[in-house]
Amino acid sequence: MKLTDIFIKRPVLSSVVSLMILVLGLASMTKLPLRQFPKMENTTITVTTAYPGASADVVQGFVTTPLEKSIGSADGIDYLEAQSSMGVSTITAHIILNYDPNTALTDITGKVNAVMSQLPQGIYSPVIDKETGQSMPDLILGFTSKTMSPEQISAYLENVVSPNLNSLGGISQIKVFGEKKYAMRIWLDPQRMALLNVSPTDVKAALLNNNVQATAGQLKSQYVFTDISLNTDLHTTDEFNNLVVKNESGRLIRIRDIGNVEMGSEDYDAQVYFNGQQAVFIGISSAPQANPLTVVENVIKAFPALQKGFPPGLNGTVVYNSTSYIQASIDEVIHGIIEATLIVVVVIFLFLGALRSVMIPVITIPLSLIGVCFLMLAMNFSLNLLTLLAMVLAIGLVVDDAIVVLENIYRHIEEGLTPFQAAIKGAREIQNPVIVMTTTLAAVFAPIGFMGGLTGALFTEFAFTLAAAVIISGIIALTFSPMLCSKVIDQTLLQAKLVQKIDVMFNRLKNAYQRLLTAVLGFRGLVLIFGATVLISCYFLYTGTQSELAPTEDQSFLAVFANGPSSANLNYLQKFNPQLEQILNSFPEKVNTFQIDGFPSSNGLFGGMILKPWSERKTSQMSLTPILQNALGNITGLEAFAVQWPSLPGVAQSLPIQFVITTIGDHKGLAQIMPDLEQKAMASGLFMFVTVDLKYDKQELNIDIDRAKAASLGIQMSDIAQALNVNLSGGLVNYFSQQGYSFEVIPQVPDDLRMIAKQLGNIYVSTASGQMTPLSSVITFSVSPQPSVLYQFQQLNAATLQGMLMPGVSIGQGLAFLQQTADQILPKEMSYNYLDQSRQFMKEGNALIYAFIFAMIVIFLVLAAQFESFRDPLIILVAVPMSICGALIPLYLGIATINIYTQIGLITLIGLISKHGILMVQFANEQQEAGLSIRDAIIHAAAIRLRPILMTTAAMVFGVVPLILASGAGAVSRFNLGLVIASGMLIGTCFTLFVVPTIYTYLAKDRLKDLKEKAAIHIMPNE
Repeated sequence: MKLTDIFIKRPVLSSVVSLMILVLGLASMTKLPLRQFPKMENTTITVTTAYPGASADVVQGFVTTPLEKSIGSADGIDYLEAQSSMGVSTITAHIILNYDPNTALTDITGKVNAVMSQLPQGIYSPVIDKETGQSMPDLILGFTSKTMSPEQISAYLENVVSPNLNSLGGISQIKVFGEKKYAMRIWLDPQRMALLNVSPTDVKAALLNNNVQATAGQLKSQYVFTDISLNTDLHTTDEFNNLVVKNESGRLIRIRDIGNVEMGSEDYDAQVYFNGQQAVFIGISSAPQANPLTVVENVIKAFPALQKGFPPGLNGTVVYNSTSYIQASIDEVIHGIIEATLIVVVVIFLFLGALRSVMIPVITIPLSLIGVCFLMLAMNFSLNLLTLLAMVLAIGLVVDDAIVVLENIYRHIEEGLTPFQAAIKGAREIQNPVIVMTTTLAAVFAPIGFMGGLTGALFTEFAFTLAAAVIISGIIALTFSPMLCSKVIDQTLLQAKLVQKIDVMFNRLKNAYQRLLTAVLGFRGLVLIFGATVLISCYFLYTGTQSELAPTEDQSFLAVFANGPSSANLNYLQKFNPQLEQILNSFPEKVNTFQIDGFPSSNGLFGGMILKPWSERKTSQMSLTPILQNALGNITGLEAFAVQWPSLPGVAQSLPIQFVITTIGDHKGLAQIMPDLEQKAMASGLFMFVTVDLKYDKQELNIDIDRAKAASLGIQMSDIAQALNVNLSGGLVNYFSQQGYSFEVIPQVPDDLRMIAKQLGNIYVSTASGQMTPLSSVITFSVSPQPSVLYQFQQLNAATLQGMLMPGVSIGQGLAFLQQTADQILPKEMSYNYLDQSRQFMKEGNALIYAFIFAMIVIFLVLAAQFESFRDPLIILVAVPMSICGALIPLYLGIATINIYTQIGLITLIGLISKHGILMVQFANEQQEAGLSIRDAIIHAAAIRLRPILMTTAAMVFGVVPLILASGAGAVSRFNLGLVIASGMLIGTCFTLFVVPTIYTYLAKDRLKDLKEKAAIHIMPNE
């Protein structure tokens, strides 16, 4: 008794199996988390160390290098970047994808602490920051006011708004952009200090010694304790103004005598604008384990209650909401599932002509899609764009097995058997092919599921969800579909006019195909040549197609990055705000605009515009980008460029081309080679623009000290260093408290007294005799060009060429040109590497090729085990290059590119197209065993299996039509996947119908001959 017989004879058992799948799926569906992409832990750990007043060269030598060497030995680091700029060292450790971020943080913290004793005095303690997830916040809130200062807004956000938002849960980080933290700014006047014989060292000492947070202890009497509060610190501007700095012959000199004090800001180097108005932003990032849709929804729900408590004049609004794109993408995919289901129902009806017949394969769709949720929950998966996309593809796949079962039983009823007899016989015949097809299609995704890196992290859930859905559909096809056929289909159904017309049409089609196949098999040599040509063409089609990591999606957001000269400051950048604002406002597609001057560097600017929803505009984000770039190119004095956000997680938001040149030498050698590389890149015509981050265009003031004269005056080098540091660096001395919060105390000379080098000579230091002398008496100046930032990559001095590609040029083409050029012009001590999107492309670009090869090997072995033959799998897999060729043709023509989605589509095609060969080869083998020759067997099998082959192909091709016609959020990736599946199945099926039978006649085992030999042996007389 066959397995299928049990379920046909016991319909209640058959129904219970399917109902159990349905119930478990429904129970699991509501428990699955909803995300944009599968959960990933993409972590960067940044170590920021401030060394106020130190030059970039000093910072690199004394801070960055020792820290970097120690951090580099920590576990879990993919690569290290380091930047040394004026007064700041920044080391960024990019952690291996999905490596435990807390373990990495603990290890790096230990490495930092291990070298603290080697770092110079005067540095601030290194700040170690862990960022897991996207670098761009999920939600940005903007705050503006005409009555409150930026310092007041910042304080309110930090002390009131942020704690309230954090209490909502699921938030990993709240970052304030344009923040102006309160600080006690002590503005010193060097001339007044000199007249009163006060040195900068005196000011610093007075602050350190007379603004002290003391802990005096408590009194203890016989029965009670009494706490002691010692008032040794300062709290207000008046108290700081009245602070005695020096007692000069009985005269008390206070800070108000040598300058003035105000409650100002820690720095004045950055400013945020929202729709042209000065603002402060809060960026909210969800935790890796949290659902960003839920986190953002909770914040937006809580925001009105927070607004009610705002101080008068403070306004808040949503500037940017990334979950709008996420939710829209998910909605589009869900619509695609519904549309694909309806299309497949119509396709099956057109092939069968009876609604009762259609019900049998169609019922597999909800059972498989809902039932797979149980397995997804068991595997700790989520409902995300990729698992939902797998469900869209599954709609065309899960009906295949049921269609094959239905068609075979249907054929036996037409031949005169009763429905029960036809179900028994038809299910028995088709049981093995269904098992083979199901296991084959499930096995094809195994290599994807076990891949590492970004591709594996993204598509493991996709692959296993699709495989699980196929397995469930196979179970339903063998347990529920045969039973339904025995109950639903009968002779009266076959007598319907539409059914008869369709049957007649397919009989004619079958006969025509059989005649054509017979004729083609008369020219087997030509078919072999054709097949070999198709196989060879796959290589040229693949290598001749543009490649990229992932297609750019319309996320309704365009970013603008701009840089001024290396020495540019906030005042310089603000000169261009009106021009940039005018450009952004000229686009009718925009909703909001923003700018952050002084971010991410003091000479940089980050801005952009949020676009209207997809349904409210006709022009796509991709079409707007070159228009915006052309307008930005007209801004004289800024190097500005438009950037589209990458569509994949784990990829940094930056320009797509990030080509790093490293050297064992110094930065001057890099500075000599980079202009040549930059010039050749622009001359290639592949790049819209390129820029190099290493530029010797910042004027550095070198101060030379007459040491002999200084010694004769009794001036120590430390006195000069201290005087300049206090007056110029803007570094904190200590802290003061106010209203329960602590703030920095920062002495400094006002901007108008430190604008030119000559003014430094007006700073006075104390000599051995106690008299004040100007620095101009012991120092001289010289100017030399230096880079504003010194970069290192993997602990080597580095420079990065960044660029934007011309429309129609892929990242693969751009990087290939740069590699070729670098090989030609770089000296031996230099090499190249990659960052961000370029690095991910180089790491992941070929990963799926190996997965494709492994998938072929796995399928071959699975088929060999199923057929107990190494010949039959070769015959079946001949269909694969036919299908791949069909899929590559539209890619080669430029309709799409080779990317992570199209490569997944190519791997999926292996399993899809193999089904055709399985149906033909399995039945042909049975026909041989029934007494037909190899040639007659394959002709008869191909003709009999034509209808289910065409039905499954049509169901798959038309099932992905919603992906091909997709619009709105996430449409490009869906189009890429749908295009490959549709073209590969359509063209591949046409080729397969003739090539597979031809190869069968060459490679198939002659089973009839074996049967005759066995029969002859059986009837031989006993000796």
